[in-house]
Amino acid sequence: MPSRSPAEELDVDGIAVRLSNPDKIYFPELGENGGRKRDLVGYYQTVALGVDGGGDGPLMRATRDRPTFLQRFPDGVEGEEIYQKHIAKKRPEHVQATPIVFPSKRTADALRPTVPADLVWAANLGTVTFHTWPTLHPDNDHPDQLRIDLDPQPGTTFDDVRRVAIEGLKPLLDELGYSGFVKLSGGRGIHVYVPIEPLWDFIATRRCVIAIARELERRDPDNVTTSWWKEERGERIFIDFNQNARDRTMAAPYSVRRSAIGRVSAPVTWAELAEVNPDDCTMATVPKMLAERGDPWADIADHRRGIEKLLEMVHRDDENGLGDMPYPPSYPKMPGEPPRVQPSKKVASHWDEKGNRIAD
Repeated sequence: MPSRSPAEELDVDGIAVRLSNPDKIYFPELGENGGRKRDLVGYYQTVALGVDGGGDGPLMRATRDRPTFLQRFPDGVEGEEIYQKHIAKKRPEHVQATPIVFPSKRTADALRPTVPADLVWAANLGTVTFHTWPTLHPDNDHPDQLRIDLDPQPGTTFDDVRRVAIEGLKPLLDELGYSGFVKLSGGRGIHVYVPIEPLWDFIATRRCVIAIARELERRDPDNVTTSWWKEERGERIFIDFNQNARDRTMAAPYSVRRSAIGRVSAPVTWAELAEVNPDDCTMATVPKMLAERGDPWADIADHRRGIEKLLEMVHRDDENGLGDMPYPPSYPKMPGEPPRVQPSKKVASHWDEKGNRIAD
């Protein structure tokens, strides 16, 4: 076993943060050439503070006051994963919490980043990816973002996802008068965030994303699917509407993902999306991108709109017999939800008209 390298102390905008075992390899494929713990923590210090060191960097703006979960790999990306939703009670004074309510009605305190040192502290714990709620403290019941996850299925490529985003989703959002902010997932997918006024609950915002997804599917049924059941998706791009259910999170903009080369869930402009290669957006390259052209998401909060127009689409779908869609398996049965059983295993006589299972 390699010996531990001596701990160091970082000055993060006036707050001391301990960096333990800085030379530990976190990304074996990169090794000592950019794959050490100090490289990961250093990247997060840069995007939290900003490339100019001003203290309000793009990752700080993306996570500030949001419930944030930590995807930790204390032994590197090839080691054990710890997905941490609860913030530890024993923590530095500068690390704040925010109360959240799970679908089960259980409650917890989650990390609420308020200063760059919070993110650097979490990175030192082995956090590779920060996952955020679409809400802002103290109101964690009313999302301020719709999150549209374009998820490639087997047989599809990143180019297929890119085409649906640029030729399908972007024009639809333009027609509806909404601003879409696009980022790479850090894998083969694409995420688009739509800023909204935080006046509606998770049920309403999730239904709005379902309505957007259904309209995309109507316009391009050969390439887009809303089917929750994998057996029905085929070689199409799945719009994962359940990313908008309570307690579902997405990788924060500028988060590193679990990948051999340290790919980043990097915000890009729509023009950049047409040409970008996800493998070119890593923790080694993203700071230079930021220095050269700034943060494409810097003004996302200035583009919030109400969702009334989307709720009209939801109402039209309901009138046409297209109600709610299934929730993930871990969620309690929701009002109006259809049977939560894959179609090939569904026996019609076992279910009533409201989607409730009839007892034998």
